[in-house]
Amino acid sequence: MNEAQIQSLRPDWELAREEFVAQWGALGSHWGINRTMAQIHALLMTAPEPMDTEQIMARLHISRGNANTNLRELIGWGLIRLIVKKGERREYFEAEKDVWKMFITIAKERKRRELDPALLVLKQCAEQTQTETAGPGKAFHDQMKELQEFVEFGMKVSDTVASMKHASALQWAMRLLS
Repeated sequence: MNEAQIQSLRPDWELAREEFVAQWGALGSHWGINRTMAQIHALLMTAPEPMDTEQIMARLHISRGNANTNLRELIGWGLIRLIVKKGERREYFEAEKDVWKMFITIAKERKRRELDPALLVLKQCAEQTQTETAGPGKAFHDQMKELQEFVEFGMKVSDTVASMKHASALQWAMRLLS
């Protein structure tokens, strides 16, 4: 049997799932995570049952080291969890399937990894230049303060949305957009 014949025997949902995993991986690089990490996340997010490392390696054609590194990173992000099955030595993994919880987890982690350090730099720059009263030094200070205030505002909005229930956030967004 050739590859085309094998593919034709697979259910449509599996072919669609493979396409989703591939595209989620491609999108991951635009979000600042590597392709394999995003593909593992997509695979586990769409898996009907928890998967072990061997299954993940086989489905994505990746090495054990690559799988283990990215699985640990996804656990660190809080997007997947380790599952221990009684009587088995293998570790299994499952992803958060609730889209709202997944969004909140990613938003919090990106805030911690990206926005908090950026805000710290903005604050330090503003503090170091607070005595500037004229010229380029004053303009730089004002720009740093304006950026700091904008980032702080964005973080407050994000924190507020993250603390809402899914339905409440959708209602708020709909009012905002209309």
